[in-house]
Amino acid sequence: MRGFGELEQAIMDVVWSTGEPVTVREVLECLNRERPQPLAYNTVHTVTEVLHRKGWLSRAKDGRAFRYEATKSREEYAASLIDQVWASGADRTATLVKLFDAMGTDEVAELRAALAARTEEDRA
Repeated sequence: MRGFGELEQAIMDVVWSTGEPVTVREVLECLNRERPQPLAYNTVHTVTEVLHRKGWLSRAKDGRAFRYEATKSREEYAASLIDQVWASGADRTATLVKLFDAMGTDEVAELRAALAARTEEDRA
């Protein structure tokens, strides 16, 4: 799996941010608020259907339209990208060190707490 294309990412951002099932028209309205050149309905519909076929969106009929909902969280998507890095053969330790170097103090503290919680779970 590779990362999302630009429009796929924009659509997923809208779906994730709303937190509830949305129609293509609702996604289109959100996207066009931030764009100088408006997107066409058919363009957004096509890419939304591609995301559905890829398994990132589920859909349910709502009248004549479908309502789309994310099947995976933003965090699951980010983790899948990291998995791709691991699959590339990159040195895991060196990659993690670079990642941690870019983290702020609060993020490092959150990570330490999450690792400590996992260690406790593993012991139980």
